[in-house]
Amino acid sequence: MAKDKFKISFCEATAAAFKSLYADKYENAGDVQIFSSNFIYENLEKPKDPSMGRFALPVFRFGKLLEDKPPSIAAKVAPESNKFLSSSQNGPAIVIIEAAGGFLNARPNAELAASSTIEAVLAAGKDYGNSTVGQQRKILIEYSSPNIAKPFGVGHLRSTMIGNSLRKIFKALDYDTMGINFLGDWGTQFGKMIVAYRKWGSEDTLKNNSAQNLLELYVKFHETAKEDSSLDDDAREAFKKLEQGEKSEVELWEKFKNISRTEFDRIYKMLGVEFDWVTSESFLNDKMAAAIESLEKAGLTSISESALIVDIDDPQLPPVLLRKADGATLYATRDVAGLFYRWQEYKFYQSLYVVGSAQSDYFKQLFKLIELKEKAESLSDNDRMSGKVKHIEFGWVKFGDKAMSTRQGNIVILEDVIDKAAELAKKRIKEKNPKLKTIEETSRIIGTGAVIFSQLSVRRQKDVRFDWDQVLNFEGETGPYLQYTHARLCSLLRNYDGKVTTDIDFALLAGNEESRVIDLLADFPDTVEDAARDYDPFYIAAMLLKLAGAFNRFYQRKNAQGKIDRILSDNKELSAARIALVKSVQLVINKGLYLLGLEAPQEM
Repeated sequence: MAKDKFKISFCEATAAAFKSLYADKYENAGDVQIFSSNFIYENLEKPKDPSMGRFALPVFRFGKLLEDKPPSIAAKVAPESNKFLSSSQNGPAIVIIEAAGGFLNARPNAELAASSTIEAVLAAGKDYGNSTVGQQRKILIEYSSPNIAKPFGVGHLRSTMIGNSLRKIFKALDYDTMGINFLGDWGTQFGKMIVAYRKWGSEDTLKNNSAQNLLELYVKFHETAKEDSSLDDDAREAFKKLEQGEKSEVELWEKFKNISRTEFDRIYKMLGVEFDWVTSESFLNDKMAAAIESLEKAGLTSISESALIVDIDDPQLPPVLLRKADGATLYATRDVAGLFYRWQEYKFYQSLYVVGSAQSDYFKQLFKLIELKEKAESLSDNDRMSGKVKHIEFGWVKFGDKAMSTRQGNIVILEDVIDKAAELAKKRIKEKNPKLKTIEETSRIIGTGAVIFSQLSVRRQKDVRFDWDQVLNFEGETGPYLQYTHARLCSLLRNYDGKVTTDIDFALLAGNEESRVIDLLADFPDTVEDAARDYDPFYIAAMLLKLAGAFNRFYQRKNAQGKIDRILSDNKELSAARIALVKSVQLVINKGLYLLGLEAPQEM
């Protein structure tokens, strides 16, 4: 993505102003790079109040070096920067710089900003916001990863949708991105399922609504095991037989797996979620021995109470258990083997694990183990994966204040939530547009979008408290609000009888409401990069809400007579300019919704 020309002009003029005003300090500074235009560009911020400008440079960092107070620095640099701008350009200033406390605020020329931004959006179309910053570097993203033999609950939703969105975001930035669904299909829990099925199940259990039936068996096992501890011994024995490849256990496990895969695929299709590689724990069965051997060769393993462990030399974290006393492996064993396999196969730039924050210590253990192994082997930086593996953690999904637990059966089935959301959306649509022909399909799109957006409109580290009234509000900061705004934009475009073009008078788009919309459109490419940098689709969700709000204020603006200042009017020149802005907003909201994993309906 080409850098913003308004920001470049600001940064070059400001860098020149610093050099001019503080020549003595500049020449003697040990850290002269902080005066460079590149450093200034990387440290630009957005004013909290949009009326203060589109972007700003905080000068607090320069205070000690320049032996001056930040407000004083800003007051001196602003006029000097404007001098450099005016001397380097013909015609109107591309950006106006103002001092505000310890900040240098910048406001692009409204007409130039309108022409530059709208031309860029309309030229790029659906590719606006894309860039080549990734340079085809390999990024693996593991997300969703539900366990076999359990239904797809709301608890899986956040990992699924954050990961799906990150996959789209990184692809848009030209990373060679691989979305991975690592299914939990191995471990002692399958010994529990086998025991539970043989005690309380039958062939009928595996027929209609079988995923729910398997959950009921799993819950019953845990409830009964509280009173009868021998069930846990039976489960360990059943899993040991499964590991040894005993036919009856393997056949039953395969049935559980096939039922779940079919159910998961149906849910993923409903959500519009895609993966590039669907794998599972069992895929790593023949790779664990080599992984353990490599750790032994590195001198990291030891025996503790007949179990094989790696002490990671961290007082805050327990050792990594690789093999139990009875010879059974664990989830960590498979994760270690999986990391070794992925590094060998892909030599990735980054490998991301989109997993809840409750697993934070587990990933610290895992990554520390990798670091110790590579240190013991004296590997070069190019041959090391440590530092390239990251835990993308997120908060809980709660209904009220209640978190979900599979063992207690306290799980909310995702499809039930989407069905309810679609029904509520249908009711709202009938109130607003009872003549809509595609009401069933649109209700499903809106209901699903509402549920997805509820997960992405909150910073990923925070918990999500699911509230129906808030999630499905057509007016609030929700998915339906964005989708409704998109449909309104599409309606305006359908009602325009001309061709959308950039051959317009951009001065007609220099009003305050129009400028706010244009500023947000211009910021969209940076927002996509921000979302990738912090691994958080929230940035895009928040920006879309601001854009929709700014457009709707423009759309509902009243003229001097107190009437709505309509976008389409008898004034053809004005209508042509405004419809170019409408098309630009429609393209960006459409692209943003796509990056979040939501559909963008044309009618609602």
